[in-house]
Amino acid sequence: MGFFDWLQRLFTGGSAPRRRPLPMVPAKGRAEPGKQVGPKDRSLGLEIGALAPISSEELAEQASGLRAGVWFGRRDRIPPADDRRTQLIDRAMVGRGLVSSEELAELHAVGQEMDALRPDALTAAHKAQQAVELSREARRERKRLKKAEAAERKQQRAEQIARRRAEDIVFIGRGVSSSLADRRAELPRLREAGLPELATPAELATALGVDIPRLRWLAFHAETAMVSHYAQFSVPKKSGGERRLASPLPRLASCQRWIFEQILRRLPTHPQAHGFVTGKSTVSNARVHVQRAVLLNQDLCEFFPTITFPRIRGFFKALGYSPAVATLLALLCSECPRQRVLFKGQAYFVASGPRALPQGACTSPALSNLIARRLDARLAGLARRLDWSYTRYADDLSFSADAPANERLAYLMARVRHIVEDEGFEINQKKTRVLRQNARQAVTGIVVNERVAVPRKLRKRLRAILHQARRTGIEAQNRDDHPYFRSWLQGMIAYVSMVDPVRGSQLRQQLSLCAD
Repeated sequence: MGFFDWLQRLFTGGSAPRRRPLPMVPAKGRAEPGKQVGPKDRSLGLEIGALAPISSEELAEQASGLRAGVWFGRRDRIPPADDRRTQLIDRAMVGRGLVSSEELAELHAVGQEMDALRPDALTAAHKAQQAVELSREARRERKRLKKAEAAERKQQRAEQIARRRAEDIVFIGRGVSSSLADRRAELPRLREAGLPELATPAELATALGVDIPRLRWLAFHAETAMVSHYAQFSVPKKSGGERRLASPLPRLASCQRWIFEQILRRLPTHPQAHGFVTGKSTVSNARVHVQRAVLLNQDLCEFFPTITFPRIRGFFKALGYSPAVATLLALLCSECPRQRVLFKGQAYFVASGPRALPQGACTSPALSNLIARRLDARLAGLARRLDWSYTRYADDLSFSADAPANERLAYLMARVRHIVEDEGFEINQKKTRVLRQNARQAVTGIVVNERVAVPRKLRKRLRAILHQARRTGIEAQNRDDHPYFRSWLQGMIAYVSMVDPVRGSQLRQQLSLCAD
Protein backbone atom coordinates (compact mmCIF):
# COMPACT_ATOMS: atom_id res chain seq x y z
CA MET A 1 0.00 0.00 0.00
CA GLY A 2 1.35 3.40 -0.95
CA PHE A 3 1.80 6.28 1.42
CA PHE A 4 -0.86 8.44 -0.16
CA ASP A 5 -3.27 5.53 -0.40
CA TRP A 6 -2.77 5.05 3.29
CA LEU A 7 -3.45 8.70 3.98
CA GLN A 8 -6.63 8.51 1.99
CA ARG A 9 -7.84 5.55 3.97
CA LEU A 10 -6.68 7.23 7.21
CA PHE A 11 -8.77 10.38 6.70
CA THR A 12 -11.76 8.55 5.33
CA GLY A 13 -11.99 6.21 8.32
CA GLY A 14 -10.68 3.09 6.66
CA SER A 15 -8.59 0.57 8.45
CA ALA A 16 -4.89 0.19 7.82
CA PRO A 17 -2.63 -2.70 8.66
CA ARG A 18 -1.21 -2.46 12.11
CA ARG A 19 2.50 -2.22 12.69
CA ARG A 20 4.28 -2.99 15.91
CA PRO A 21 5.18 0.31 17.65
CA LEU A 22 8.82 1.03 17.69
CA PRO A 23 10.68 2.41 20.70
CA MET A 24 11.24 6.16 20.77
CA VAL A 25 15.02 6.38 20.35
CA PRO A 26 17.07 9.08 18.72
CA ALA A 27 17.94 8.66 15.07
CA LYS A 28 21.34 7.24 14.36
CA GLY A 29 23.98 9.81 13.78
CA ARG A 30 21.82 12.66 15.02
CA ALA A 31 22.08 12.54 18.87
CA GLU A 32 25.28 13.74 20.41
CA PRO A 33 27.31 11.10 22.34
CA GLY A 34 26.30 10.79 25.97
CA LYS A 35 23.19 12.96 25.43
CA GLN A 36 19.89 11.44 26.56
CA VAL A 37 16.58 11.91 24.83
CA GLY A 38 14.65 14.43 26.88
CA PRO A 39 11.02 15.38 26.99
CA LYS A 40 11.41 17.03 23.55
CA ASP A 41 12.46 15.07 20.42
CA ARG A 42 15.49 16.96 19.11
CA SER A 43 15.33 15.38 15.67
CA LEU A 44 11.78 16.56 14.93
CA GLY A 45 11.56 19.62 17.09
CA LEU A 46 8.34 18.24 18.60
CA GLU A 47 7.21 17.46 22.09
CA ILE A 48 6.83 13.80 22.95
CA GLY A 49 3.13 14.39 23.39
CA ALA A 50 2.88 15.50 19.80
CA LEU A 51 3.61 11.94 18.76
CA ALA A 52 1.26 10.31 21.25
CA PRO A 53 -1.18 7.83 19.79
CA ILE A 54 -4.43 9.30 18.41
CA SER A 55 -7.73 7.60 17.73
CA SER A 56 -9.40 7.62 14.36
CA GLU A 57 -12.27 9.75 15.60
CA GLU A 58 -9.91 12.36 17.08
CA LEU A 59 -7.79 12.29 13.91
CA ALA A 60 -10.82 12.86 11.72
CA GLU A 61 -12.07 15.65 13.99
CA GLN A 62 -8.74 17.53 13.99
CA ALA A 63 -8.25 17.00 10.24
CA SER A 64 -11.68 18.45 9.48
CA GLY A 65 -10.70 21.72 11.08
CA LEU A 66 -7.63 22.21 8.90
CA ARG A 67 -8.02 24.13 5.70
CA ALA A 68 -6.31 23.12 2.50
CA GLY A 69 -2.82 24.59 2.28
CA VAL A 70 0.05 24.77 -0.11
CA TRP A 71 1.32 21.29 0.83
CA PHE A 72 -1.94 19.49 0.22
CA GLY A 73 -1.75 17.32 -2.89
CA ARG A 74 1.94 17.98 -3.58
CA ARG A 75 3.76 14.81 -4.53
CA ASP A 76 7.06 16.28 -5.64
CA ARG A 77 8.19 17.51 -2.15
CA ILE A 78 8.32 16.27 1.45
CA PRO A 79 6.32 18.72 3.62
CA PRO A 80 8.17 20.44 6.54
CA ALA A 81 7.74 19.17 10.09
CA ASP A 82 6.26 22.47 11.39
CA ASP A 83 3.24 22.27 9.12
CA ARG A 84 0.08 21.56 11.20
CA ARG A 85 -1.32 19.04 8.76
CA THR A 86 2.07 17.36 8.53
CA GLN A 87 2.28 17.18 12.30
CA LEU A 88 -1.12 15.53 12.43
CA ILE A 89 -0.08 13.00 9.78
CA ASP A 90 3.23 12.34 11.54
CA ARG A 91 1.41 11.69 14.83
CA ALA A 92 -1.02 9.34 13.14
CA MET A 93 1.76 7.37 11.43
CA VAL A 94 3.87 7.05 14.61
CA GLY A 95 0.81 6.29 16.68
CA ARG A 96 -0.33 3.57 14.35
CA GLY A 97 3.16 2.07 14.20
CA LEU A 98 3.64 2.77 10.50
CA VAL A 99 6.92 4.58 11.04
CA SER A 100 9.25 5.20 13.92
CA SER A 101 10.21 8.62 15.17
CA GLU A 102 13.80 8.04 13.98
CA GLU A 103 12.58 7.17 10.49
CA LEU A 104 10.26 10.14 10.55
CA ALA A 105 13.11 12.41 11.58
CA GLU A 106 15.29 11.03 8.81
CA LEU A 107 12.44 11.53 6.35
CA HIS A 108 12.07 15.21 7.26
CA ALA A 109 15.85 15.65 7.16
CA VAL A 110 15.87 14.37 3.62
CA GLY A 111 13.06 16.83 2.82
CA GLN A 112 15.14 19.73 4.25
CA GLU A 113 18.11 18.68 2.14
CA MET A 114 15.89 18.47 -0.93
CA ASP A 115 14.55 21.94 -0.23
CA ALA A 116 18.11 23.19 0.14
CA LEU A 117 19.14 21.66 -3.17
CA ARG A 118 15.94 22.45 -5.03
CA PRO A 119 16.98 25.94 -6.21
CA ASP A 120 20.02 24.44 -7.95
CA ALA A 121 17.89 21.70 -9.40
CA LEU A 122 15.36 24.26 -10.55
CA THR A 123 18.14 26.34 -12.06
CA ALA A 124 19.56 23.30 -13.79
CA ALA A 125 16.12 22.31 -15.03
CA HIS A 126 15.51 25.85 -16.20
CA LYS A 127 18.84 25.92 -17.99
CA ALA A 128 18.10 22.53 -19.47
CA GLN A 129 14.71 23.77 -20.64
CA GLN A 130 16.37 26.84 -22.10
CA ALA A 131 18.90 24.64 -23.85
CA VAL A 132 16.09 22.53 -25.23
CA GLU A 133 14.25 25.63 -26.41
CA LEU A 134 17.43 27.00 -27.93
CA SER A 135 18.00 23.68 -29.67
CA ARG A 136 14.44 23.70 -30.93
CA GLU A 137 14.79 27.29 -32.07
CA ALA A 138 18.07 26.44 -33.79
CA ARG A 139 16.39 23.54 -35.53
CA ARG A 140 13.48 25.75 -36.53
CA GLU A 141 15.90 28.36 -37.84
CA ARG A 142 17.86 25.74 -39.77
CA LYS A 143 14.62 24.38 -41.16
CA ARG A 144 13.51 27.88 -42.15
CA LEU A 145 16.85 28.55 -43.81
CA LYS A 146 16.71 25.25 -45.66
CA LYS A 147 13.19 26.01 -46.85
CA ALA A 148 14.31 29.46 -47.96
CA GLU A 149 17.31 27.99 -49.77
CA ALA A 150 15.11 25.34 -51.39
CA ALA A 151 12.62 28.00 -52.47
CA GLU A 152 15.44 30.10 -53.86
CA ARG A 153 16.88 27.12 -55.75
CA LYS A 154 13.43 26.32 -57.07
CA GLN A 155 12.98 29.91 -58.20
CA GLN A 156 16.41 29.94 -59.82
CA ARG A 157 15.67 26.68 -61.58
CA ALA A 158 12.33 28.00 -62.79
CA GLU A 159 14.07 31.10 -64.11
CA GLN A 160 16.75 28.97 -65.77
CA ILE A 161 14.11 26.76 -67.37
CA ALA A 162 12.16 29.80 -68.55
CA ARG A 163 15.35 31.38 -69.91
CA ARG A 164 16.37 28.15 -71.59
CA ARG A 165 12.91 27.67 -73.09
CA ALA A 166 13.11 31.21 -74.44
CA GLU A 167 16.67 30.89 -75.75
CA ASP A 168 17.20 27.22 -76.56
CA ILE A 169 15.49 23.94 -77.49
CA VAL A 170 16.49 20.83 -75.57
CA PHE A 171 13.32 18.76 -76.06
CA ILE A 172 11.17 18.62 -79.17
CA GLY A 173 9.12 15.46 -78.61
CA ARG A 174 9.53 11.81 -77.70
CA GLY A 175 11.70 9.77 -80.01
CA VAL A 176 13.18 12.73 -81.90
CA SER A 177 15.09 14.74 -79.25
CA SER A 178 18.16 12.57 -78.78
CA SER A 179 20.42 14.74 -81.00
CA LEU A 180 19.41 18.19 -79.76
CA ALA A 181 22.37 18.43 -77.38
CA ASP A 182 24.92 17.99 -80.19
CA ARG A 183 25.71 21.41 -81.68
CA ARG A 184 28.79 20.41 -83.68
CA ALA A 185 28.47 21.61 -87.27
CA GLU A 186 30.92 21.33 -90.16
CA LEU A 187 30.96 25.04 -90.92
CA PRO A 188 33.74 24.91 -93.58
CA ARG A 189 31.74 22.33 -95.49
CA LEU A 190 28.61 24.46 -95.34
CA ARG A 191 30.58 27.54 -96.37
CA GLU A 192 32.05 25.70 -99.34
CA ALA A 193 28.58 24.60 -100.49
CA GLY A 194 27.21 28.14 -100.13
CA LEU A 195 24.69 27.10 -97.47
CA PRO A 196 23.66 29.03 -94.33
CA GLU A 197 26.06 28.31 -91.47
CA LEU A 198 23.84 27.13 -88.64
CA ALA A 199 24.86 25.16 -85.56
CA THR A 200 22.32 25.95 -82.80
CA PRO A 201 18.52 26.17 -82.58
CA ALA A 202 18.83 29.89 -81.79
CA GLU A 203 20.76 30.49 -85.02
CA LEU A 204 18.15 28.57 -86.99
CA ALA A 205 15.30 30.52 -85.38
CA THR A 206 17.04 33.81 -86.24
CA ALA A 207 17.52 32.69 -89.83
CA LEU A 208 13.85 31.67 -90.13
CA GLY A 209 12.71 34.97 -88.64
CA VAL A 210 10.90 33.41 -85.67
CA ASP A 211 11.60 33.17 -81.95
CA ILE A 212 12.52 30.00 -80.11
CA PRO A 213 9.01 29.29 -78.68
CA ARG A 214 7.47 29.65 -82.16
CA LEU A 215 10.11 27.35 -83.68
CA ARG A 216 9.49 24.78 -80.93
CA TRP A 217 5.74 24.98 -81.55
CA LEU A 218 6.09 24.51 -85.31
CA ALA A 219 8.57 21.62 -85.09
CA PHE A 220 7.28 19.80 -81.98
CA HIS A 221 6.53 16.13 -82.52
CA ALA A 222 3.59 14.49 -80.73
CA GLU A 223 1.72 11.30 -81.47
CA THR A 224 -1.49 13.02 -80.41
CA ALA A 225 -1.84 16.76 -80.94
CA MET A 226 -4.62 19.25 -80.41
CA VAL A 227 -3.36 21.46 -83.24
CA SER A 228 -2.26 20.47 -86.74
CA HIS A 229 -0.02 22.66 -88.89
CA TYR A 230 -1.41 21.11 -92.08
CA ALA A 231 -4.73 21.26 -93.88
CA GLN A 232 -5.35 17.73 -95.11
CA PHE A 233 -7.61 16.77 -98.00
CA SER A 234 -7.93 14.01 -100.59
CA VAL A 235 -7.92 14.05 -104.40
CA PRO A 236 -8.87 11.15 -106.68
CA LYS A 237 -6.16 9.12 -108.43
CA LYS A 238 -6.30 8.26 -112.12
CA SER A 239 -5.76 4.62 -111.24
CA GLY A 240 -8.54 4.71 -108.64
CA GLY A 241 -8.61 5.47 -104.96
CA GLU A 242 -7.60 8.71 -103.30
CA ARG A 243 -4.36 10.55 -102.75
CA ARG A 244 -3.97 12.18 -99.34
CA LEU A 245 -2.50 15.68 -99.53
CA ALA A 246 -1.33 17.89 -96.67
CA SER A 247 -0.95 21.60 -97.28
CA PRO A 248 1.06 23.49 -94.61
CA LEU A 249 -0.57 26.45 -92.90
CA PRO A 250 0.98 29.91 -93.53
CA ARG A 251 3.39 30.02 -90.56
CA LEU A 252 4.91 26.62 -91.30
CA ALA A 253 4.80 27.25 -95.05
CA SER A 254 6.92 30.38 -94.54
CA CYS A 255 9.63 28.35 -92.78
CA GLN A 256 9.51 25.67 -95.47
CA ARG A 257 9.91 28.28 -98.23
CA TRP A 258 13.05 29.59 -96.49
CA ILE A 259 14.47 26.06 -96.27
CA PHE A 260 13.74 25.48 -99.94
CA GLU A 261 15.17 28.80 -101.14
CA GLN A 262 18.23 28.97 -98.89
CA ILE A 263 19.23 25.29 -98.71
CA LEU A 264 17.49 22.83 -101.01
CA ARG A 265 17.41 24.95 -104.13
CA ARG A 266 21.17 25.51 -103.96
CA LEU A 267 21.96 21.80 -104.10
CA PRO A 268 22.31 20.01 -107.44
CA THR A 269 20.09 17.06 -108.32
CA HIS A 270 21.15 14.11 -110.44
CA PRO A 271 21.01 14.76 -114.22
CA GLN A 272 18.61 11.81 -114.68
CA ALA A 273 16.06 13.35 -112.28
CA HIS A 274 13.43 15.35 -114.26
CA GLY A 275 10.64 15.76 -111.75
CA PHE A 276 10.34 19.04 -109.81
CA VAL A 277 13.54 20.39 -111.37
CA THR A 278 13.72 23.87 -112.87
CA GLY A 279 14.05 23.70 -116.67
CA LYS A 280 12.88 20.07 -116.82
CA SER A 281 9.45 18.51 -117.19
CA THR A 282 7.64 15.41 -118.34
CA VAL A 283 8.61 16.36 -121.88
CA SER A 284 12.34 16.36 -121.16
CA ASN A 285 11.88 13.11 -119.27
CA ALA A 286 10.09 11.48 -122.23
CA ARG A 287 12.38 12.86 -124.98
CA VAL A 288 15.25 10.58 -123.81
CA HIS A 289 13.20 7.50 -124.74
CA VAL A 290 11.95 8.43 -128.21
CA GLN A 291 12.14 5.73 -130.92
CA ARG A 292 13.59 2.98 -128.74
CA ALA A 293 13.11 -0.72 -129.37
CA VAL A 294 12.06 -1.54 -125.81
CA LEU A 295 10.78 0.63 -122.97
CA LEU A 296 10.61 -0.43 -119.30
CA ASN A 297 8.44 1.62 -116.95
CA GLN A 298 8.48 0.95 -113.21
CA ASP A 299 6.95 2.74 -110.27
CA LEU A 300 8.14 3.20 -106.66
CA CYS A 301 5.64 2.33 -103.93
CA GLU A 302 4.68 5.17 -101.59
CA PHE A 303 7.57 7.38 -102.71
CA PHE A 304 7.08 10.32 -100.31
CA PRO A 305 5.93 8.24 -97.27
CA THR A 306 9.03 6.05 -97.70
CA ILE A 307 11.30 9.05 -97.07
CA THR A 308 10.88 9.17 -93.31
CA PHE A 309 12.19 11.51 -90.61
CA PRO A 310 15.46 9.61 -89.89
CA ARG A 311 16.41 9.75 -93.59
CA ILE A 312 15.63 13.46 -93.81
CA ARG A 313 17.66 14.21 -90.67
CA GLY A 314 20.53 12.11 -92.00
CA PHE A 315 20.48 14.10 -95.24
CA PHE A 316 20.81 17.44 -93.44
CA LYS A 317 23.58 16.03 -91.22
CA ALA A 318 25.42 14.86 -94.33
CA LEU A 319 25.36 18.46 -95.61
CA GLY A 320 27.36 19.53 -92.54
CA TYR A 321 24.64 20.79 -90.20
CA SER A 322 24.83 19.93 -86.51
CA PRO A 323 22.56 17.11 -85.31
CA ALA A 324 20.48 19.68 -83.41
CA VAL A 325 19.83 21.83 -86.49
CA ALA A 326 19.38 18.77 -88.70
CA THR A 327 16.71 17.47 -86.31
CA LEU A 328 14.76 20.74 -86.39
CA LEU A 329 15.03 21.05 -90.18
CA ALA A 330 13.80 17.48 -90.60
CA LEU A 331 10.86 18.10 -88.25
CA LEU A 332 9.87 21.23 -90.15
CA CYS A 333 9.91 19.28 -93.44
CA SER A 334 8.07 16.15 -92.27
CA GLU A 335 4.76 15.21 -90.76
CA CYS A 336 2.81 12.14 -89.67
CA PRO A 337 -0.34 11.06 -91.48
CA ARG A 338 -3.05 11.96 -89.00
CA GLN A 339 -6.67 11.17 -88.32
CA ARG A 340 -8.99 13.67 -86.67
CA VAL A 341 -10.85 12.14 -83.74
CA LEU A 342 -13.17 13.52 -81.07
CA PHE A 343 -12.75 12.62 -77.39
CA LYS A 344 -15.01 14.16 -74.76
CA GLY A 345 -15.89 16.98 -77.12
CA GLN A 346 -12.23 17.84 -77.89
CA ALA A 347 -10.74 17.32 -81.35
CA TYR A 348 -7.39 15.53 -81.54
CA PHE A 349 -5.10 14.78 -84.47
CA VAL A 350 -3.77 11.25 -83.94
CA ALA A 351 -0.75 9.98 -85.87
CA SER A 352 -1.50 6.90 -87.98
CA GLY A 353 2.04 6.42 -89.32
CA PRO A 354 5.65 7.59 -89.03
CA ARG A 355 6.84 11.10 -89.88
CA ALA A 356 7.69 11.42 -93.58
CA LEU A 357 7.60 13.89 -96.45
CA PRO A 358 4.07 15.34 -96.70
CA GLN A 359 2.55 15.56 -100.17
CA GLY A 360 1.81 19.26 -100.38
CA ALA A 361 4.87 20.91 -98.80
CA CYS A 362 7.19 22.85 -101.11
CA THR A 363 10.22 21.11 -99.59
CA SER A 364 9.04 17.55 -100.27
CA PRO A 365 9.82 17.34 -104.03
CA ALA A 366 13.30 18.83 -103.63
CA LEU A 367 14.12 16.61 -100.68
CA SER A 368 12.90 13.51 -102.53
CA ASN A 369 15.22 14.29 -105.46
CA LEU A 370 18.19 14.97 -103.21
CA ILE A 371 17.67 11.91 -101.02
CA ALA A 372 17.17 9.73 -104.12
CA ARG A 373 20.34 11.10 -105.71
CA ARG A 374 22.33 7.98 -104.81
CA LEU A 375 19.53 5.81 -106.21
CA ASP A 376 19.70 7.77 -109.47
CA ALA A 377 23.47 7.43 -109.62
CA ARG A 378 23.39 3.65 -109.12
CA LEU A 379 20.56 3.07 -111.61
CA ALA A 380 22.15 5.35 -114.18
CA GLY A 381 25.45 3.49 -113.81
CA LEU A 382 23.69 0.14 -114.22
CA ALA A 383 21.85 1.35 -117.33
CA ARG A 384 25.03 2.75 -118.82
CA ARG A 385 26.88 -0.56 -118.39
CA LEU A 386 24.02 -2.40 -120.13
CA ASP A 387 23.60 0.17 -122.92
CA TRP A 388 20.24 1.37 -121.63
CA SER A 389 18.96 4.88 -120.97
CA TYR A 390 17.51 5.83 -117.61
CA THR A 391 15.39 8.74 -116.31
CA ARG A 392 13.28 9.31 -113.20
CA TYR A 393 10.31 11.61 -112.82
CA ALA A 394 9.31 11.59 -109.13
CA ASP A 395 8.44 7.95 -108.49
CA ASP A 396 8.36 6.87 -112.17
CA LEU A 397 11.45 4.99 -113.38
CA SER A 398 11.95 4.64 -117.14
CA PHE A 399 14.54 2.54 -118.98
CA SER A 400 14.83 2.23 -122.76
CA ALA A 401 17.23 0.55 -125.21
CA ASP A 402 17.68 -0.42 -128.79
CA ALA A 403 17.24 -3.93 -130.09
CA PRO A 404 20.62 -5.47 -129.07
CA ALA A 405 20.16 -4.49 -125.41
CA ASN A 406 16.80 -6.27 -125.27
CA GLU A 407 18.55 -9.49 -124.33
CA ARG A 408 19.56 -8.05 -120.93
CA LEU A 409 16.01 -7.04 -119.93
CA ALA A 410 15.49 -9.72 -117.25
CA TYR A 411 18.89 -9.05 -115.69
CA LEU A 412 18.18 -5.31 -115.70
CA MET A 413 14.83 -5.77 -113.93
CA ALA A 414 16.39 -7.98 -111.26
CA ARG A 415 19.27 -5.59 -110.63
CA VAL A 416 16.93 -2.59 -110.51
CA ARG A 417 14.82 -4.31 -107.85
CA HIS A 418 17.90 -5.09 -105.75
CA ILE A 419 19.27 -1.55 -105.99
CA VAL A 420 15.90 0.04 -105.21
CA GLU A 421 15.42 -2.11 -102.12
CA ASP A 422 18.99 -1.48 -101.01
CA GLU A 423 18.29 2.27 -101.14
CA GLY A 424 15.22 1.97 -98.94
CA PHE A 425 12.51 1.99 -101.62
CA GLU A 426 10.28 -0.65 -103.16
CA ILE A 427 9.17 -1.45 -106.71
CA ASN A 428 5.42 -1.55 -107.36
CA GLN A 429 5.21 -4.71 -109.43
CA LYS A 430 1.62 -3.98 -110.46
CA LYS A 431 2.76 -0.92 -112.41
CA THR A 432 5.74 -2.49 -114.16
CA ARG A 433 5.33 -2.32 -117.95
CA VAL A 434 7.53 -3.56 -120.80
CA LEU A 435 6.55 -1.76 -124.01
CA ARG A 436 7.84 -2.42 -127.51
CA GLN A 437 7.49 -0.48 -130.75
CA ASN A 438 4.50 -2.49 -131.93
CA ALA A 439 2.50 -0.97 -129.04
CA ARG A 440 2.00 2.57 -127.78
CA GLN A 441 5.07 3.51 -125.77
CA ALA A 442 4.38 6.23 -123.19
CA VAL A 443 6.59 7.83 -120.55
CA THR A 444 4.79 9.86 -117.83
CA GLY A 445 1.75 10.09 -120.09
CA ILE A 446 3.61 11.22 -123.23
CA VAL A 447 3.81 9.00 -126.32
CA VAL A 448 7.40 8.39 -127.49
CA ASN A 449 7.07 5.89 -130.36
CA GLU A 450 8.20 8.34 -133.08
CA ARG A 451 8.35 11.70 -131.26
CA VAL A 452 6.99 13.23 -128.09
CA ALA A 453 3.26 13.68 -128.41
CA VAL A 454 0.13 13.69 -126.31
CA PRO A 455 -2.06 10.60 -126.57
CA ARG A 456 -4.33 10.57 -129.60
CA LYS A 457 -7.41 10.04 -127.43
CA LEU A 458 -6.81 13.32 -125.58
CA ARG A 459 -6.24 15.26 -128.83
CA LYS A 460 -9.43 13.94 -130.38
CA ARG A 461 -11.44 14.75 -127.27
CA LEU A 462 -10.20 18.33 -127.18
CA ARG A 463 -10.90 18.84 -130.87
CA ALA A 464 -14.42 17.46 -130.49
CA ILE A 465 -15.18 19.72 -127.52
CA LEU A 466 -13.92 22.81 -129.35
CA HIS A 467 -15.77 21.89 -132.54
CA GLN A 468 -19.11 21.49 -130.77
CA ALA A 469 -18.47 24.54 -128.57
CA ARG A 470 -18.37 26.80 -131.61
CA ARG A 471 -22.09 26.04 -132.16
CA THR A 472 -23.45 25.41 -128.64
CA GLY A 473 -21.03 27.31 -126.41
CA ILE A 474 -18.38 25.98 -124.03
CA GLU A 475 -20.66 25.38 -121.04
CA ALA A 476 -22.89 23.12 -123.10
CA GLN A 477 -19.95 20.72 -123.52
CA ASN A 478 -19.35 20.45 -119.78
CA ARG A 479 -20.76 16.94 -119.51
CA ASP A 480 -18.87 16.13 -116.32
CA ASP A 481 -20.21 19.23 -114.48
CA HIS A 482 -16.72 20.62 -113.91
CA PRO A 483 -17.01 23.79 -111.76
CA TYR A 484 -14.33 25.61 -113.78
CA PHE A 485 -14.72 24.00 -117.18
CA ARG A 486 -13.23 26.80 -119.29
CA SER A 487 -10.15 27.01 -117.00
CA TRP A 488 -9.76 23.24 -117.23
CA LEU A 489 -9.98 23.43 -121.00
CA GLN A 490 -7.36 26.17 -121.13
CA GLY A 491 -5.06 24.11 -118.90
CA MET A 492 -5.36 21.03 -121.14
CA ILE A 493 -4.58 23.10 -124.22
CA ALA A 494 -1.55 24.58 -122.41
CA TYR A 495 -0.36 21.03 -121.66
CA VAL A 496 -0.70 20.05 -125.31
CA SER A 497 1.21 23.21 -126.29
CA MET A 498 4.07 22.22 -123.96
CA VAL A 499 4.35 18.77 -125.57
CA ASP A 500 3.50 19.74 -129.17
CA PRO A 501 3.58 23.52 -129.74
CA VAL A 502 2.08 23.27 -133.25
CA ARG A 503 -1.04 21.33 -132.27
CA GLY A 504 -1.34 23.43 -129.11
CA SER A 505 -1.42 26.63 -131.17
CA GLN A 506 -4.19 25.20 -133.37
CA LEU A 507 -6.30 24.27 -130.36
CA ARG A 508 -5.80 27.69 -128.82
CA GLN A 509 -7.09 29.36 -131.99
CA GLN A 510 -10.18 27.15 -131.96
CA LEU A 511 -10.84 28.05 -128.32
CA SER A 512 -10.75 31.77 -129.15
CA LEU A 513 -13.63 31.23 -131.61
CA CYS A 514 -15.87 29.58 -129.02
CA ALA A 515 -18.47 31.50 -127.07
CA ASP A 516 -18.91 31.07 -123.32
